[in-house]
Amino acid sequence: METEPLNTIPIQQFIKKVKSADFSNEKNLTLTLTDAKSLAYCLGIVMARLEGNLEQLLIKPKDNELIQISVDGGNSW
Repeated sequence: METEPLNTIPIQQFIKKVKSADFSNEKNLTLTLTDAKSLAYCLGIVMARLEGNLEQLLIKPKDNELIQISVDGGNSW
């Protein structure tokens, strides 16, 4: 299944703003409504994609793997 690449730029911009505020010892961080909406939509898409990937992983049938174990009694230690 092919999916389009995720646009994580709003998350990266938010992390940069938090990092900048932390370095300058700011007490508050303010986002414009446009930035907040972009971040919320981006996080929603990322979380939905992760949930879908997890669901596919859990539903995917497990192949019968052949595991071979050789016991030599410890003589080759």
